[in-house]
Parts: sequence; structure tokens; C-alpha cells
Amino acid sequence: MIELKRIIEAILFSSSRPLKLKVLAKKLAIYSSEEILQALEELSDEYSHSDRAIEIVTVSGGYQMRTKIVFREWVAKFVKEKDIGLTRPMLEALSLIAYKQPITKQEIDIIRGVDSTRMIKQLLERRLIEIAGRTDDVGKPIVFRTTETFLEVYGLKDIGDLPTLKEIEALEN
Repeated sequence: MIELKRIIEAILFSSSRPLKLKVLAKKLAIYSSEEILQALEELSDEYSHSDRAIEIVTVSGGYQMRTKIVFREWVAKFVKEKDIGLTRPMLEALSLIAYKQPITKQEIDIIRGVDSTRMIKQLLERRLIEIAGRTDDVGKPIVFRTTETFLEVYGLKDIGDLPTLKEIEALEN
């Protein structure tokens, strides 16, 4: 198990993207999924209960090494965070999609009070949202949802990790 933990630690350290258990199990085929999961959980626990500045987090359905948030200011002096360059209208549309998914363009337009075609196109190009299918309504409009890239960019394990309205209001106060 010690060797497997070291292997996984090295893989997570060198990966810029979250790694899913399924991918790890496929590429580390000499180990079972259960062994890999146990090693991941032990590593994560070791990192969270140490004085290390790094932690192993579950993001977008996978595992990733990240700097602990308390060191963000220091790291920012040396490493530029990737700016995904979202404008306020794009953030509005993205927020609506994240909280109301699946949602149609028409529903987004009604809530925002303006046409959202350009915002949706830009969010699709950045792979933050994707087409989730069509509704059974007249004209069968397309519905949108957030992607794994969205979860990764915002550090969410899944969409249920989005803050609630009460949590947002508490931050504003």
C-alpha cells in the first residue's frame, strides 16, 4: 500500500487536471479500484491532518492536489491564476445555468431581461456549459447545463457544493 500511495501522490502532483478513480484504475491496472480508493483516502487524510500547504481535494468528480486556501495570497505573488475572463453578463448567465440547470436560453433571457445569445456562445466556447438536450416544449428548445470544467474552475466536487442563497447573503453581511 505504501508504494501505491507514493505512485498516486506522484501522479496527482504532476497532473494539472483532477484525476477520476476510473482513469487511475485503468492506468494502474495491477491494483484494484478498492486499493486505489483506499490509498487516495489515506493520502487525503494524511495531507489534511498535517502542516503541509497542499491538500488533496475532490474536484469535478476526480482527485487533485491543490494549495490550501490560506496560502493563496502568497502563491498569487509567484503564480498567475488562469483568468477565465468572464464579464458580468457572462457571470449572470453562468449563475442562472448553474442554479437552474437544465435551463433554456429563453428562460435565461426572461430572467436577465436581455438576449443572452452571445453570453451562451462564449460560455460554450470556454467549455463552462454544454448542451444537455432538448425539452418537450413547442419548438423543442435546447437546454444547457454546467460542465466538469465549470466544477474544476470553481473548485466544486459537484453542483451540490454551490453556495445557497442564505450562505451568499451571510457573506454580503
